[in-house]
Amino acid sequence: MKNVLIAYSSRTGTTKKMASYIAEGLRMAGQSVDLKSISAIENENDLEGYDGFVFGCPTYHKDMTNGMKQFLFKAEQAGLGGKIGGAFGSHTHSGESAPMIFDTMEHVFKMEMTNLGPLNLTEAMVGGDEGCKACQDYGRALGELLG
Repeated sequence: MKNVLIAYSSRTGTTKKMASYIAEGLRMAGQSVDLKSISAIENENDLEGYDGFVFGCPTYHKDMTNGMKQFLFKAEQAGLGGKIGGAFGSHTHSGESAPMIFDTMEHVFKMEMTNLGPLNLTEAMVGGDEGCKACQDYGRALGELLG
């Protein structure tokens, strides 16, 4: 069993719901999961002891939140190179944050990212069965990648 951290930013609760569904999928794949808001992570030391990371943030005004940007600077200091990763986000119109987070994890942090790419769902989709299943499947695939 591997340890996975899902760190997320959520203003309305939709991205938090996605994080919970992804955690379910990881647990279905036999992995241990910690679910934390990015505001609960004080520094890079709080990222120690994990084998995989999944970061999520909603898109606001075609961008990720300032809190997520600050969190990513902390994460960069943690030396996550070679770790398994994934990214997700919710949006109403455009959905830029999840791909930006994914690219940062892959190209800046040098993490081994899932070949599924970022999980990017509309807020309306998250509340339904299809959104729940998409998140669980994403988590399960990450869990299988961890072995």
